[in-house]
Parts: sequence; structure tokens; C-alpha cells
Amino acid sequence: MSVNRVTTRTVPEGLDRARTPLRGRDAELASIEERLDALGRGEGGIVRLEGPAGIGRSRMLAEAAAAARGRGTRVYEGAADPDGQFVPLGPLLEAVLSGEEPLSGAQRLRDLATAPGRRFWLLQELGDRLREAARNGPLLVVLDDLQWCDDLTLLTFHTLAAGLSSHPILWLVAVRAGSVPSAVRTTLDRIRRAGAHELALGPLGDRAVARITEDVLGDPPGPDVLRLAHRAEGVPQLLVELLGSLREEVVTIDDGTVGLPAGPPAPRELPSVARRLDQLSDEARELVRTAAAVGGTVTVALLAELLGRSSAALITAVREALDADLLAESGDHLAFRHDLIREAVEAGLPLPVRQAAGPPPGRAPGDTAEADRLRAEAAELAATAPGPAAERSLKALELTAPHAPERPRIVAETIPLLWQTGRAAQARELGAAALAAGGLGPEDEAFLRLALARLAVQFDFSEAVRQARAGAELPGTSLAVRGRLLAMLAVGLSMSGEHAAAEQVAARAWETAARVGDRTAEATLTTVRSAVGFHRMDLAEAFRQAERSAALADALGVSTSLWLPEGLWHALLANTTGRTAEALALADEGIRIAGEQGRTAATRMWLMTRTRVLLETGRLSDARADAEAASPAAGDPGPGNLADVTLRYVMLRVALHTGDRRTAEAYAAEARRMRSDGAPVVRHFGTWMLALMADFEGRPDRAMAELDAVMTSPAADRPAYAGLIDPADAPALVRMALRAGRHDRAAQAVALAERRAVLNPGLPFLAATAAHARGLLDNDLGPLVSAVRLYEDCPRVLARASALEDAGRKLAATRKPEAVPYFEKALALYARAGAERDVARVRRRLRAAGVRRRPSPPRLEGAWPELTPAETRVARLVARGLTNRQAAEHLSLSPHTVGTHLRRAFTKLDVSSRAELTRLVRHRDDGE
Repeated sequence: MSVNRVTTRTVPEGLDRARTPLRGRDAELASIEERLDALGRGEGGIVRLEGPAGIGRSRMLAEAAAAARGRGTRVYEGAADPDGQFVPLGPLLEAVLSGEEPLSGAQRLRDLATAPGRRFWLLQELGDRLREAARNGPLLVVLDDLQWCDDLTLLTFHTLAAGLSSHPILWLVAVRAGSVPSAVRTTLDRIRRAGAHELALGPLGDRAVARITEDVLGDPPGPDVLRLAHRAEGVPQLLVELLGSLREEVVTIDDGTVGLPAGPPAPRELPSVARRLDQLSDEARELVRTAAAVGGTVTVALLAELLGRSSAALITAVREALDADLLAESGDHLAFRHDLIREAVEAGLPLPVRQAAGPPPGRAPGDTAEADRLRAEAAELAATAPGPAAERSLKALELTAPHAPERPRIVAETIPLLWQTGRAAQARELGAAALAAGGLGPEDEAFLRLALARLAVQFDFSEAVRQARAGAELPGTSLAVRGRLLAMLAVGLSMSGEHAAAEQVAARAWETAARVGDRTAEATLTTVRSAVGFHRMDLAEAFRQAERSAALADALGVSTSLWLPEGLWHALLANTTGRTAEALALADEGIRIAGEQGRTAATRMWLMTRTRVLLETGRLSDARADAEAASPAAGDPGPGNLADVTLRYVMLRVALHTGDRRTAEAYAAEARRMRSDGAPVVRHFGTWMLALMADFEGRPDRAMAELDAVMTSPAADRPAYAGLIDPADAPALVRMALRAGRHDRAAQAVALAERRAVLNPGLPFLAATAAHARGLLDNDLGPLVSAVRLYEDCPRVLARASALEDAGRKLAATRKPEAVPYFEKALALYARAGAERDVARVRRRLRAAGVRRRPSPPRLEGAWPELTPAETRVARLVARGLTNRQAAEHLSLSPHTVGTHLRRAFTKLDVSSRAELTRLVRHRDDGE
């Protein structure tokens, strides 16, 4: 018999993961090493590292940073945390402004990051600093826990990564797998389309688990220790913490092998689980602890009963627990992400959870009388005060039992109220939870899908179509709800650009609405009729139907309208046909009313609409300010299709007119995403934006290649203007086509422009665009001069300036002196608009025509070279003592826009208060 050496000991104190070797990640490290080698050769890029909580993302980043430093690469490291999401740009500033070699100008960057409305300047400044640093050698920028980054960090990251892609800068970012906020998901989608290298960290294999166990315990593990280690299921953090719990347990070493003679240790708290619990809100922490006490899987309804709350009231807490990777969805139940997590939470409970003490005072589930009273109040307030209406509707939900028959209908009533008050994400989650709960009758499901379709209109045209179609196809629903669903489906199809399908569905919806006398559906369908008239180029009919639709919606009250608000279409139609003053008046009134009533969603939609109007009137600075004020918020459901066809398009156009290449490239990246959207109209906008960008870069062949698919699509699905966004784009398309040698496409654009003008003789703007396009195609001065004359009474500043420039260009070929007045008028219009790139081009034409003096068109802001005209007007009004609201009323702008102009003026003039600005205005305007 042999006697084995037996030793009893505890695990050494002070052992941590940072000091143990990295195990089981050889392939991932090799991939990162390849990217670092490429960085050393001057190739930048993005590497995205993804994996669940505890899988070792941060350790991988640390190893990569160490490898980069070993190559002599400058490394900037930053990390987000859930408590720091309200610090704008915190993680990225931490990365580039701390460490051994921070970027220069730290305080300037911090000031820009914390000042509202300075995103543009911040991106420029930070981009310049990184570009300068990269000239001295390659850079590695590391960002950990992207899922907790604030919106400004996300925006800055993907914008800079795209704008600096030609520089030796490698971005290494880590994000938790699974559910992440929508703004993070959007950022991940963008970098994927930009060619990011993706590494997914999965569970460790058995060999790596055994090696880590030996690293932690100091000797090879025996079978019983390995069985314990395998409970971590290959998650390194849980494995090390589980083994760390043995520090207070006696283990034996029998002949060099670690064993557990007393069996596995009892469950205990784990540090990582405790940290995640501490980061939760009180409500979410209580929910997780209650779920641990129950054990196994649990339904939300059971948790609601134990906690004395309604299921709806737990939505936020459940989402928080899911986002923290503590809980996971398992069918219609919730389960802990890992058994060790459940045991660790349970071990932290001082005693069994005692909840069933009943609901909070005054809110007993089943109090139907109180719930009915709150619903009635919500319905009464909805038209004029959606905020208080939403709160009453939510309280009614809390008082309604989970399985009460009226509950789905209350959810359907609550969704549009939450959306209107800027809580779209909460509205979507509420609706999705109600659908997922199941057990719905056809009528209840139909009402829920109608509410979700209305919600989706602003964010995801295809999702609006999907929800409306699913509801309309439900068997056994009433004619009234089916008619509204069909009307909503027709609107969704129309907004998506599926014109033929929209017209067919609208015909069915009209018949259904007429049978039940539904005036709300009639208002919505009248908007669809207007869109059909627009697509057929019958603009007189389109206006008649738009005016009728807006009148019907006003008479019914905005809260009953299926598309909020119908007047948006009227404004867009007026703008597209040259009735710009009318469009601007409609938008201003819409913003005013929506603001007074606290309708956040409507205010943003009106601001988005107004960006298009301001662009076409040549108010580029105002258009950009409105676009920034209406920018999509974090948590918005869907890609933001309305933002795609308004503010993103506008921001690209402004960037092109002002020669801002970096901003243009950022929005061109958005256009590439838009080109693959499910909605044809979004794809068409994306295609035209990419064509404009290619033309800006001097690649007309590429521009025409982008447009070919749209211009050859079947007539039923083709946009009314063959892929163009606006009638005034026809001359731009003709120029592109001629430069690319595509006379056929130029002729196609002219034919459409002329047909549109002939069909609508009462709209001089359309005649002007047709004459302009014809003059370019035929290289004929007559139509160009005619276009200049027709544009004179139209407030389309940029279109008029373009016609003047083209007429001058034609004259300059043979009669240079006669070209000069045309060029000078174009120059004055471009300068007034702030279109710096166009100004520079026309000045070159003047010099070529023999004008040696520098033209000086009269400008209001002559003493203010730093500011745009709009910023100068705001600065002067503020210096006179006006508040932002008073200045907004004086200039017919929104207070948001005035605030944006004022912040830009403060930055450009290097002042920090109204008093400083007032002194500077008096100094300059007095001519001192």
C-alpha cells in the first residue's frame, strides 16, 4: 500500500484575474495582433469585441493595449459605466485626455462637450487633434462597455471613425452581447457597414477552464474541483469568483491534485453579481431578489402579484434586469442568466422575501371604478394635454388586473399618449409586452396593432406597414377597427413609397370607412388620396385633398387622427411645389401649437419638416439648427425613417453647399444605410444623397451608377420625380448626367420636368425648373434666361442662384461682360444663404470673366465675419435685451433654433455671457 502526501490549505489571498495568464483566447488575440500589425503599416480601422457579461472583454482590451504599447503605438483607453451616462463624451474624453500622452487642448474639448449645441465644433476639434496626433505615429483608441456610452460619445465615435478612416488610427471597442439600447445598436450597425472587424467571445473550452483552475488554486484540479469549475459554464469571471470562494474553504492536495473532501461549498455572494445588483434601481433590485427567492423560471404576472404591483408597472424594472444580464427571457417566462447568478442573489437575502402584503395604498388591482374614471379623464385631456392624459392612462393600467378583459384596450389607449409626449420606447415596450402575453381576442389584438402602427410611422415605415397589415388580416374583427387598420396600412404604404399598393388598399379602406361612417379614417385616407395625386403629378388635386384632410383632422381633434398630424403632408407638398411661404407658415404654426400642448413627438416632426423648407429657402444655418434640435433621441424605436427623409437629407445638403466634407461624409454613411432600408422612399432618398456626394467628389460616373436602379424601376413604384427628392433637383441631375456622358438620363430628367410643368400650369416654380433643365440639356441660353425670370417671384433662393450661375456660365463662353451681372446676383444669393462652397465657385467664374475686384454684395453682418447671417441677427436681438423666446417670435423661429444660433455665436466670438456679447455688439456696431 502506498501512502500519498496530503496537505490541507486555503487558496492564496490576493490572487486576482489580472495576474493569471490569459487562457483560451489564442485565436482572438492573433486576430487583434494582425490588426495591430496592419496599424503599424498605416492602416486604420475598427475592431468590435462582443460577448456577454463576465466573458473577458475588458481583459482582452487590456492585452491588446499592452501589445500595442510594446510596438511603440500610442494608446488611449476609456470605459463607460452605467452611472456615467449623463456625462457627455465622458468615456472618449477619458481615453484621449488622460494617460501618459493625452491630446492637447484638454480644457477646450471638455468645454465643448458640456456646452449644449456645440456638437459640430466638438467633432471638428476632436477630429483635428486626433489627425494631428496620428501624423506622429499610429494610434489605438480603446473604448470599453459601449452599451453604457452616452449618445454624444456614440455619435462622436462613429463620426470620427468614418471621418478618420484614412489615418493610422485603430478603434478597438467592446460591447456586451444581447440587448443594448437602440442608439448603441444603431452605432454597431453603422460600424459594421463601415467594415469593422468583429470578434465574438464565447464560453471557454474545458482545457482553458482546467488551466485557469490550476492558475487560481496553484495545483492541478481533481475531478470534484473540475465539476465545481464547470458550473461556471466557461464564463471566466464567474469561474474565478467561484474558485475564489474556496479561499475560506479547506481544500486538500493529494499527490499534487486539488480536491474537496467536504464536497462543494455552499452558494455565496459573488462580487460581480453584487456590483450589478448595486447598479440597479431599487425597483429592479427588489424584482431580481424576489425572482431569486421564487427559484427557477417565473412569470411577470407572478412577480407582480408578489410585489403588489401591476405587470405594466414592472416593465421598466424587468427591462433593467434584462439589460444588466441578470435575467433572460425564456419563452413567456423570466429566468436567471446563469444558475450561479441566481444562487449568488439568493445567498445575499437575509431571509425569504416577504412581499404578498398587498398593493400600495389606494391602488388595489381590480378597482375598476377608479380605473374607468382615470380612462375618462385621459380621453378628455388627450386633445389638449397629452402629458397628464398619459399619466392617468398609466395609473388606470396599474389598477387593472393582469388578466382583466379591458386591459389590452387600455394599453392601446396609452401607447399614442406616451408617443405624443416623447416616450416612444416605453410605448413600444408596453405594446410588445401586451402582444407577447398572448390570450388576446381578435378585436383587442387589432386595437393594439393599430396603436403600434401609429407609433411606428415616425420611426420605421416598414414596421408601420407590418403592424397595420397584421391587424387588418385578423379574422373576426369589427368593421370599424378593420377600416382604421386599412387606412393606417394605406398611409404606411404611401409613406414607404409603395404607391400602387397604397392606392389599392385605400380603395378597400374607403369602402369600409363609408359603411361605418368613420370620419377619422376618412381624414387619413384623404391624405393618401393627396399623395396619390402627387405621384401622378396632378398637383391641383393633391392640394385639394391635402387641404380637405387637414380640415377634417382639425375638426375631429388631433388625438383622434390616425397620423399625427395630417398638416405635415400639406406643408411638405407646399414646399415641394414652390409654395414655400405657405409651407413655412404651416410649419411655424404646427410647432407653436404642438409646443403649447406639450406634444413632443409632433414638435419634433414639425421641426424635421421645417428643415426641408428652410433648406430650400436658402436659410442653411437655420436649417442645420432645426435639424440638430430635432435629432433622434436615444431609445427611439426603429431607424428614424422620418428623420432620414428630412433632417439627414438636409444635413448632407447643407454640408455640400458649405463645403463641409467631414459632415458630408458622415451623412453619406447614413445614406448607405438608408439605401438598404425596407421602405422604397428611404432607399430613394439614400440613393440621391449618395449621387450628390459622388458628384461633390468629382465622380459623375459614380453618381449616375447610383441613380440607374431608381430611374429604371417600374413606373408603378418609381418616385414621381424619377428618384429625385425635389423638382429643383432636375437641373442638378442633368448636369451630372451630361458630365458622365449619359445624355439619355439627362433627356429623361428633362422630359419628366417638362411633363410636370405642363400638367400643372399654375405653378411657375415647376415651369422654372423645366426651363432650367432644358437649357442645360440643349446648351441654350434662351431657356436659362427664361428660368431666371420665372424664379424671380419664387422664394427658392438656391434654385434661383443656380439658374443665374448657369445663365452666366453660358454667356461667359462668348459674351463675358454680359455674364458678370448674372454671376454677381448668384453670388449675392449664395452669400446670403451662407453657401460658402457655391460662393467660392462663383468667385472663380467672375475672375475668369475678367472681374478682378472682389465682389462685395451687401450683407447685414459685414462687421461679423465669424458669424452666419442668422447668428448675427440673433446676437443683435439678444444684445438689445430680448430673451430667447422673444427673439424667436421676432424672427419667426423656434426657441430651440434661437438657442442653437446663440450657442454657436458664443463659441465663435469666444464670449461666455449675454453681458459680454452685448458689450461686443455695441463695440463693433458703433464702428470703434
